[in-house]
Amino acid sequence: MENHVLPVGRSFIRRNRTKLAVLAGWFVLLAGFYGLLRLNDLTLGDGVVAVSNWLGESPFGSLLFILIYVVGPLLFFPATLISLLGGFLFGPWGIPYVIVGSNASALVAYSIGRFYGKGMLRKHGDGILQRYADRLRRNSFQTVLIMHLVFLPYELVNYSCGLLQIGWKPFLAGTALGSVVATISIVMLGASFGTVEALLVGEARINPATLITSALLISGSIALSYYLRKREERHESRPNAIRPQSGDLE
Repeated sequence: MENHVLPVGRSFIRRNRTKLAVLAGWFVLLAGFYGLLRLNDLTLGDGVVAVSNWLGESPFGSLLFILIYVVGPLLFFPATLISLLGGFLFGPWGIPYVIVGSNASALVAYSIGRFYGKGMLRKHGDGILQRYADRLRRNSFQTVLIMHLVFLPYELVNYSCGLLQIGWKPFLAGTALGSVVATISIVMLGASFGTVEALLVGEARINPATLITSALLISGSIALSYYLRKREERHESRPNAIRPQSGDLE
């Protein structure tokens, strides 16, 4: 009986046909969206103003804002820009909207990363990426918390945690706690500059109170991350330290 061996390329396609099909659909979505923007000659500033006006005039503006945040990872919208927009639109009252939207957005990005990362890394092994993944899994909650406290790119953290197959419970807990300070500080920063239209035409008036509050929150967030990182290093250096297992795959 003959053994039929598939060519490497064909074998890869057969093993990953679902992932490749989803990726193709995602590419079509991106191409269609950004192609539509180019066809209408919309600049980034025009788009921000249009969305701002649309959300401001709609009675469901807060819900639509959260929806935009949720689909942001699919269209590669910068989370920081959306959070700033929340500050422009709703002022400090936009904080709960941004918190809900950012956490839902994080779950979307994490799920996408987890889908594509499945089977990419073993549970334990060698190699730089594998060792980093093992360390992140051992200290998932604290590592995710620190990454958000130091304001690493939001989407990068969320996609990476999914790709590395970090447990979803420590990921969600670390994201929920770690992104609160960043969310409040960015929303307050956006609220300190007034409206989008005023900012784009150079007539924005800075609100000193909200700007100072934002700066203090950012400084406090970075200081807290430094403290947590040093505490983790001291714990890891103990000869009989028991490493936490909260970051297991499931």
